Amino acid sequence: MTLLPSLIAIVLSYLIGSVSFAVVVSRVMGLADPRSYGSGNPGATNVLRTGNRTAAILTLLGDALKGVLAVLAVKLLSDRWAFGEDTLALAALAVFAGHLFPLFHRFQGGKGVATAAGVLLAVHPAVGGATLLTWLIVAFFFRYSSLAALVSAVFAPLWYGLLFGIDSIAAAILVMSALLVWRHRANIASLIAGRESRIGRRKT
Repeated sequence: MTLLPSLIAIVLSYLIGSVSFAVVVSRVMGLADPRSYGSGNPGATNVLRTGNRTAAILTLLGDALKGVLAVLAVKLLSDRWAFGEDTLALAALAVFAGHLFPLFHRFQGGKGVATAAGVLLAVHPAVGGATLLTWLIVAFFFRYSSLAALVSAVFAPLWYGLLFGIDSIAAAILVMSALLVWRHRANIASLIAGRESRIGRRKT
């Protein structure tokens, strides 16, 4: 791992992650700040509570694509700048951390589900696909976005480990999963208490 180029790649990944598409899309479309209603989380699920599906879809795609962009950029430049596996792992973790703690939005970020999905798809489509399928199955049967995210977070490092073994990327995915579960701690309490809002239901 060449130090300076790798450090630049990691910092740029964090800055890419720091763009909150929930906030940006809501401002462009004249909607309320997603941090001011519902769960207060700047993410696609909360934006959907406005009833504006287009805004929610754009938020979802934007947050996922920034994860894809950061990881693919490191992959594409790996030969030129001698980026190794460690740089890829740290860049993946950095873009995810940027979404959780965005520099451009006073470090008030989302929970990272879409960005994590983008990262996993870019790391390897099989891992991303297996994790997304896990999310879809849980969401379809139980109608809780948070529960689907939590189950997917548990399975993501397992899918990677089963397919590729234990390495620095596996460690990064494990840290991402732990952070995602931590960010959902309020949802966990709501799920246990039976107060969690189901997918598609508006929350005032």
